[in-house]
Amino acid sequence: MLSALAQSSSARLLRITILALCVLVVCAQVASAASGKDYYKILGVAQDASQQEIKRHYKMLSRKHHPDKNPGDKDAHERFIEVAEAYEVLSNDEKREIYNRYGEEGLKSQGGPGGGSGFHDPFDIFAQFFGGNVRFDRRGGERAKPRGPDVHIHMPVTLRELYTGLEVDVDISKQALCSHCDGSGAASPDDIDTCTACGGSGVRVIKQALGPGIVQQMQTKCDECSGKGKKISKPCPHCKGARVMRESDMLAVRVEPGMADGEEIVFEGEGDQHPDHESGAVVFHLQQQLHETYERYAEDLHAEVAVTLLDALIGFNRTITHVDGKSEIKLQRQGVTPPGHVQRLAGKGMPRRRRLSGSKHGDLLITYWVQFPVSIDEKAQAHISAAFGGEQGAVVWDDTNSRTTRDSKQHRGRQAPADRSSPHDEL
Repeated sequence: MLSALAQSSSARLLRITILALCVLVVCAQVASAASGKDYYKILGVAQDASQQEIKRHYKMLSRKHHPDKNPGDKDAHERFIEVAEAYEVLSNDEKREIYNRYGEEGLKSQGGPGGGSGFHDPFDIFAQFFGGNVRFDRRGGERAKPRGPDVHIHMPVTLRELYTGLEVDVDISKQALCSHCDGSGAASPDDIDTCTACGGSGVRVIKQALGPGIVQQMQTKCDECSGKGKKISKPCPHCKGARVMRESDMLAVRVEPGMADGEEIVFEGEGDQHPDHESGAVVFHLQQQLHETYERYAEDLHAEVAVTLLDALIGFNRTITHVDGKSEIKLQRQGVTPPGHVQRLAGKGMPRRRRLSGSKHGDLLITYWVQFPVSIDEKAQAHISAAFGGEQGAVVWDDTNSRTTRDSKQHRGRQAPADRSSPHDEL
């Protein structure tokens, strides 16, 4: 009797000990998860947030805390990195599951973000959403599915916008996975059955006798399930079994100062979605519109300015508005300005995006054309005759047959453009 009671007490004690150990393990896991970074809080989403919501919050916060928008702000830079880390974990189903169970320490023990090779470059993640000139796969490896087509959009921009830079939200309509069935096409997971014709392989083996003892086997796509290996008994009521729907998405297009006409801004992975292929890219092609005053040649700007005959003879001071629409450029000439004369203003051209040395901007080249009067009265003719026919040496004439002294293609007194390579002043 005493022996039975002792055994019962020992068994009860063993059960209590095991239960206590289990509680300690669970508490340790909870404490470990709670001690790390709260990626859901960083992105401002709930734990059951959808991938679309996680993506939308990442776009909003990464733009807000980008170092280019907050120069010298270390807190914003750290926040930008944290937002990228949170998105990298929560956008990956496998990493998200590990994080939900074991927290940041669990990711480190698995050799994922925070351990092993660490996170990807936050600027590379940012470029996937806001454009970049280098195409790369989002996961960094080979694509398991074929790549879908790219979506090309022509984006008109002014010369002023190419000079100052531009950031604009563009609303695009694209094909997206059905949010109700996650691209399965079924009303629920229970409505997806394995194809009985192919056994779920997606292919069928066809045997054909070619002769006595000779049998040929061929593999062909299963016509019952269209090669998917699954059949849907009840289609999704939202997408009607199509697996995809049309939706609008917002892309923040960022035109950097100095970008060129025809340059591409690439948003990798933002093209039409489909369960059977990887999303292609959305590619914006910049199309520079004509400017009423300035023309662009690489990093230099060119403009033509008409001056009166009097200004061309005695000199002038005037100002013109720069291509940025704000600053004023002073134009000054002393003495005679021949038609077609080119004046170079250093550092007044387009921004140089890849500057190794020298100025941050190209140059501005001003070509001057002379505006002749339509008629002159007799009194003015007498004064001009006296001025030009006065004492010897008062006027020095250029009798060379240069391109700037020939009068061709006159239009209301304005001379034809001279060669861009003609001599010019530099300021």
